[in-house]
Amino acid sequence: MASSVQQPWLLLLIVVLPAVAANPIFDENYAPTWGADGYHLVDQGIEVRITMDRNSGAGFGSKLSYGSGFFHMRIKIPGGYTAGVVTAYYLSSDPDSGNHDEVDFEFLGNVDGKPITLQTNVFVNGHGDREQRLGLWFDPAADFHDYRILWNPYQLVVFVDEVPIRVMRNMTGRVPEYEFPAKRMRLRASMWDGSGWATDGGRTKIDWNRAPFTAAFRGFGVDACANTSATPCGSPDLWWNARRYRRLSAQQRAAYENVKNTYMNYDYCTDKDRFANGNVPPECSYD
Repeated sequence: MASSVQQPWLLLLIVVLPAVAANPIFDENYAPTWGADGYHLVDQGIEVRITMDRNSGAGFGSKLSYGSGFFHMRIKIPGGYTAGVVTAYYLSSDPDSGNHDEVDFEFLGNVDGKPITLQTNVFVNGHGDREQRLGLWFDPAADFHDYRILWNPYQLVVFVDEVPIRVMRNMTGRVPEYEFPAKRMRLRASMWDGSGWATDGGRTKIDWNRAPFTAAFRGFGVDACANTSATPCGSPDLWWNARRYRRLSAQQRAAYENVKNTYMNYDYCTDKDRFANGNVPPECSYD
């Protein structure tokens, strides 16, 4: 059963993060990328629904690419038996393969009665395998929650509602072989069949008799430096690059440590089987 994050932390964190626009319209900043047949992707203006069945899933992406920003989306993922179903919200450079940069939210479905896993991952120049997984302190299928990515020249922070769940500092130029996302990226969202790996390492598959599976998305405003911007994306004049967004506050750090200690069930940085020689990636020493 889901447990709760300490409420005093949430009250402290709320004053730190910016307000999200109330009702942005989907097609102002986004467009369907696949499955736009009126059933698998339904655009209701302030809400988009993606449905997956045996025939297809669907996806959408931002019209522009961005070089920094504070990105957000409110998402309600499918509930019930969702083993093998992957609902994704992520940033990815063009093309989204090869030597690309990427920052992922991936919700990994499960069987009835077992919690959904949230996996995050970061790719830099095509180098991924930076998975972190956690069990959330709420049911993400019961209601909408806010999923945010702060990406600026100083740090990458992944938030669930107001709580930081992942931090990657930018130490490039100071630490040898350190990697940090630097390519312009688009916002993307999709639902697809991850039966080969998503649930119990791929042992539990999608049950198509339980389809269709539907996720809903809201909050289509974008606070970011677009490829059309005359202002350099690293400029301190952009509010998400200001000093207060360059490091976690003490309250955010406490909340982040609580997530790592209480809810995280896999962290590539502590995987002794993968790094038996003790040579973990350099970013693991600087979060």
